[in-house]
Amino acid sequence: MANQDTAFGLRPIGLNGAGANTTGVTQYEIAAANTNAIYQYSPVIPLAAGVIDIVGNANGGTVPALGVLMGVEYVDSSSKKTVFKNYWPGANNVSVDTNFPVKAFVADNPNQLFMVAADGSSTDRATALSNIFANASLATATSGSTATGRSTAELDISTVATTATLFMRVVGLTGDSANLDYDAAGVNYVVRFNFHHNAPVAASASQTTSLSLAFKEGHR
Repeated sequence: MANQDTAFGLRPIGLNGAGANTTGVTQYEIAAANTNAIYQYSPVIPLAAGVIDIVGNANGGTVPALGVLMGVEYVDSSSKKTVFKNYWPGANNVSVDTNFPVKAFVADNPNQLFMVAADGSSTDRATALSNIFANASLATATSGSTATGRSTAELDISTVATTATLFMRVVGLTGDSANLDYDAAGVNYVVRFNFHHNAPVAASASQTTSLSLAFKEGHR
């Protein structure tokens, strides 16, 4: 039976060691002038300006991921009311009162595990199983749906390899009964970020990038 092949980005499902998925988030900010759409369950990166942006490309560039966006809050410039959305539509699609910050809520635990759909065939269960402990990139990391506000990023199954610089580590299969057709797209994998800004390593300037560079990467 064919899978329920749906792209939904990186959906938080728990923590390493079977830690509870408390859906805990940390509040950051998005620049009010940022025209990049940042979809729910899209990976985001920290910028040198103290704000976040959507990851620039499938591999995350040279900046470690901070987490995935869960939602935003801002004040509408016309109504002066607080607006809650599950994604940031981009400055050109909203009216923001810049007297108030654009708040972004990010699932940023470095031990966070995510469920992600594969964009192509995993061949068979043995092959899918052999992908565990390997690394991979995301396909269409910056894409999403304005109808749902959700990311449409998927695991790029063709990139699975031992290459250390790839964006994600594959740590398991979900066993979802609706997505067990391994020779079709849509098998759900469990992954984590290979490089995380909040991982226990010394912080350095290399962990952030300039606002202009991130915008450039986001439009590649």
